[in-house]
Amino acid sequence: MELPEHILLLYGCFLLFGWVLIEQLGIPLPATPVLLAAGALGAEKELNLGMAFAASVAAALIADTAWFIVGRRYGHLVFRLLCKLSLEPTTCLRKTQDSYGRRGPITLLFAKFIPGLATLAPPVAGKSGMSYQKFLLFDGLGAGLWVGVLLGGGFCFGDLLEHDPGLLDVVGRFSGMLLGVGIAGFLIARIVRRIVVIKRLIRNRLEPVELKRWMDEGEEPFIIDLRHPKELEPEPYTLPGALLIAPSKLHERQHEIPRDRDVILFCSCPSEATAATTALKLHKLGIERVRPLRGGYDAWKKLGYPVDLVEIPSEGELVTIAG
Repeated sequence: MELPEHILLLYGCFLLFGWVLIEQLGIPLPATPVLLAAGALGAEKELNLGMAFAASVAAALIADTAWFIVGRRYGHLVFRLLCKLSLEPTTCLRKTQDSYGRRGPITLLFAKFIPGLATLAPPVAGKSGMSYQKFLLFDGLGAGLWVGVLLGGGFCFGDLLEHDPGLLDVVGRFSGMLLGVGIAGFLIARIVRRIVVIKRLIRNRLEPVELKRWMDEGEEPFIIDLRHPKELEPEPYTLPGALLIAPSKLHERQHEIPRDRDVILFCSCPSEATAATTALKLHKLGIERVRPLRGGYDAWKKLGYPVDLVEIPSEGELVTIAG
C-alpha cells in the first residue's frame, strides 16, 4: 500500500488539507504518517513544503474554529458528543478543563500533541469565553508547531530516501499498515476498557447492610430501580424511596438524577450486570457517583429490610407508594 508516495505525489496539498481536516474534526484517521511522508517528499523536492505547511495549518484552524464556535454555543452538549467514543468521557473532559484552567490559552500550544486534548481544547476554549482573536493566535501557533514538527521529522529522513528511493515504498507500506493497526487497536482498546470498567463497577458494589446503615444515619442516597414492570407484577415492592427508571429511559430522565450524592442502582440480575451496564451509561452522562447494589432487591428483602409498595397501572407507568 504505497499510500504516502503515490497519493501524495498525485494530490499533494489537497490530500494533506483533507486528511488533517478530517482528523482534527475528531474522526480517528491519523494524520501523522501522511505529514511525515509529506516532509520526506519535500526533502526530495517532489512536494512544496511551504504549501504543505500552509494547507495543513489551514485545515487544523478550520476544524478548530468549528469546534470553538460549537463549544461556545452549545457548551456541555458538544463535550458529550466528542467523548462519546470514550468509556469515561467525564474523565477526559475533566482533564482538558483542568489543563485549561491551570495554563489557560497556553494549553492550545501543545494540545495537538496529546490524544483527546487536541479535539476537546477548542470547544473548552469557546465555552470559557475566550475571544476568537486570542484563540486564533494561540491555536494557530499550536497548529504550526505540530505540523512543523511532523513535516520536519519527515524532512530529516529525506537524505536517506534520496540515497535509497525504495525506502519510501517501505514507509508507504508501513504507514498503511500503521493506519489499519491503529484503527483495530482503537476498537480493541474500547472493548477491553469496557470490560475493565464493568468489572470494576461490579467489584465496587454496595452491600445492602451498608445502604441500610446510610439510611438509618439520615443520609439520602438516590436509589434507582432498574427492573422491568413485568418483573414487579408478582411482587410489587421496591426499596424505600427508589425511583423506577428503565435503562432505555435514562437519557431523557437524566435531569432527575443528582450529581452531588451517591446514586445506587439495583436490578434482579444475579450478577448485577444490568446495574453495572447502566452505571457505565450514567458515567457517560456525567453522573459519576454510581454504585450497583449487591444482590439487588432480593438481597435487600432477604435481610428483612423495609420496602415500599409499587402501584402498576394498566398502561405500564410505575408509581412508588411510600409504605
